[in-house]
Amino acid sequence: MSIGEVPFRERIAVTGAGGRLGRALIEALATDDWDVLHWARVDYDLDDPTAAERLVARDRPDIVIHAAAWTDVDGCARDPDLAMRRNAVATGELAAACAERGAGLVVISTNEVFDGARTDRRGYREDDSPRPINPYGASKLAGEVAARATMGADRRLWIVRTAWLYGPPGNDFPTKILAASDRLAFHEPLRVVADEIGSPTFTRDLAAAIVGLLRAPANTYHLTNGGAASRAEWAERVLVRAGHNRPVSRIPQREYERLSRPPLWGVLDGRRANSVGIRLRPWDNALDDYLVGLTSAR
Repeated sequence: MSIGEVPFRERIAVTGAGGRLGRALIEALATDDWDVLHWARVDYDLDDPTAAERLVARDRPDIVIHAAAWTDVDGCARDPDLAMRRNAVATGELAAACAERGAGLVVISTNEVFDGARTDRRGYREDDSPRPINPYGASKLAGEVAARATMGADRRLWIVRTAWLYGPPGNDFPTKILAASDRLAFHEPLRVVADEIGSPTFTRDLAAAIVGLLRAPANTYHLTNGGAASRAEWAERVLVRAGHNRPVSRIPQREYERLSRPPLWGVLDGRRANSVGIRLRPWDNALDDYLVGLTSAR
């Protein structure tokens, strides 16, 4: 490189930049040689069919990481048509804009594209057949399908499925568990579902892994923190590490009333990511790190 020459920096746009994962992605990308564009809701509105084409044409990113989504699972159950609009149609529109401009695309998807009916205790692999059982999972799967159909085999398209996200700025499962514990009388048990199994995933760990995937071959990848736990086991870990002397009453999913039914077995197999050198740490280690900062702020 000659004196005064500026090295090329790829332009990475992050949709949902103000959200939980979006913030973590912005933070992770800041540590590497990227020119980062923040597309928060004020810029990229999932309900605006012109937003993707306008932003891609204006900012000309080399890669877009699509972290924006309607993740209110029960809200998706109340309005499946709106879920499809926000999680599927909007993803297809973004894919079309990226394809037209030659930009790569990372689509963040979910373990809820699977039905959770496995009984062999094996994590779902990328080539297992999806079969969503709720409108949220169906809308996210439709987004995957739209992106693949639009981008084509010769485009840079990464599909990243993940699960059970938590992290700053709060209002996540750990903070809700602690808030629920605070509301209960002394020694009154906290009722938590025990037969829904997944992998709690720290957004900062996930974001770092996604950034690593940008240098790996485009493909579908499963990224979660290592290991698995029930919702009840996750809650117990949160309470113990936060110093709450609160018993947990383990209940079946059928006793917890909600509009949407998540898959009971939501564990993802991450060996494809492992094969390209990306492995997230165990979920309990990541949770402990998060809780140190969370409890000190309470």
